[in-house]
Amino acid sequence: MANLGFAGKIARAFINSKLTPLIVGASLLLGLFAVKMTPREEEPQIVVPMVDIYLPMPGSTPQEVQERVVKPLRPNCGRSRGVEYLYSMSRPGMGIITVRFLVGQPMEESLVKLYNKVMSNRGVLPPGAGEPLVVPKSIDDVPIMALTLWSERYDHGTLRTLAREVADELKKSENSAEVEIKGGLPRQLRVTLDAPRLAGYGLSPLQVAGALQKGNASLPSGSFSGADKETTVVTGGFLDSADAVERTVVGVYGNKPVYLSDVAQIQDGVQEPEDYVFMGMGPGAAHKKLTGKPRQDYAAVTISVAKRKGANATWVAEDLVRKVESLKGKVIPSDVQVTITRNYGETAKEKNNELLFHMFLAAISVTILIAVFMGWRAGAVAAIAIPVTLALTMLIFYLIGYTLNRITLFALIFSIGILVDDAIVVVENIHRYFTTTVMKPLDAAIKAVDEIGNPTMLATFAVIASILPMGFVGGLMGPYMRPIPVGASMAMLFSMLIAFIVTPYFAFRFTKGESHHGSGEAPEDSRLTAFTVSGWGA
Repeated sequence: MANLGFAGKIARAFINSKLTPLIVGASLLLGLFAVKMTPREEEPQIVVPMVDIYLPMPGSTPQEVQERVVKPLRPNCGRSRGVEYLYSMSRPGMGIITVRFLVGQPMEESLVKLYNKVMSNRGVLPPGAGEPLVVPKSIDDVPIMALTLWSERYDHGTLRTLAREVADELKKSENSAEVEIKGGLPRQLRVTLDAPRLAGYGLSPLQVAGALQKGNASLPSGSFSGADKETTVVTGGFLDSADAVERTVVGVYGNKPVYLSDVAQIQDGVQEPEDYVFMGMGPGAAHKKLTGKPRQDYAAVTISVAKRKGANATWVAEDLVRKVESLKGKVIPSDVQVTITRNYGETAKEKNNELLFHMFLAAISVTILIAVFMGWRAGAVAAIAIPVTLALTMLIFYLIGYTLNRITLFALIFSIGILVDDAIVVVENIHRYFTTTVMKPLDAAIKAVDEIGNPTMLATFAVIASILPMGFVGGLMGPYMRPIPVGASMAMLFSMLIAFIVTPYFAFRFTKGESHHGSGEAPEDSRLTAFTVSGWGA
């Protein structure tokens, strides 16, 4: 057997193997699977653990909070491993310390370390300070969808009540996380005490508040069995109406119960407005001067929904839209309009589809360019090698947890121009052997691949060595740009393997008609003599 290098041995094993077309088909199917299953985002999801520590101290001024609560605890928070920055803010009755960890630190591990640090230093807080509250913040807390409910008929309070019902339904979606309601006027039962009546019944405001707190409670009181079933007994109930509040017993006077309605006025209404949300319909101020039509602003409430970590933003958004459509006519009245004012899933899908289309155009352009300068046979081989390489790279993105975003897709588009080099070199050398030797086509193809194997591998690893170090850049830019060196390096590695496995298989079949073997024609370069591989022909 003739001495063959690494590339020649691989080419000899796969050039006539029935596994080669199966490898091509399996690679393309796995690539389509990866494109379908990989979560889609507009930008890479960078892990930057941030934690807010809320330090309540009721009745204190911002200066007191800063000196007595924030300053004693802040240095201890900074001693946690992996902390990069500390921020603090003081306001009446509350101090907030924001801790930002280094980029890439695990969120759960960082949260546990900081919580243990805060609790172990609980003793530095003064008497009267409340229990610290540790709240993590992440990029998944940013809403991916905002739905605005508005109507010409209903007011802010009614829309808020309706929005709460819709939000409860949206929370049932499998991949929805935090759901918030912005705008509207929440319902509020206002109790206004009558001081003379309180004094007449011998009651104080604290007694009334305690009675209300006890009356607005529900506790399990046991259970009993009978008739093949078990019955649970619950004592008390929550106050859900103004009548229930009025009937609450707040004391006893003259051996008779004193109801809340005897010492106070109860109003079932809405809270004092803190903010408003309006839906503006009609022309703007400039257009109004031309048309004379006034702009109308209708009462509105916005529901924002965030997704769970790792969920596909496009799928979550589509599921939420279907859920809202199913609620129309059931929970959402026909005279309430629903406008999607933010849809991160749809914009991510549009941008990803646009980049995928441009990647397809880039692959077609490179294939046509090769066909123009090297012939349609070489172009056909490139048309097979490029999609297979990209498909395997997409699979790696899916397996290592990358999302489809503008950076990962840019890495693939950027790679197309360099990953096709290996296929071009192999096809060109096989073509040269066919046209300049009288060797058998099979032997010539194997020899051609073996001849350029080492230079091709050297060139491939040289490109990888020049690109890959960019993946070790620190800070925010490191994980943001990391898909480019990782994607380009993986594409180059796969392109080299495809050049030794797939390209010889198709190049041998597409271009063997150009061989001079048995034609009686003199080759262009008589210096190349016959080369026979033992086991493949005499």
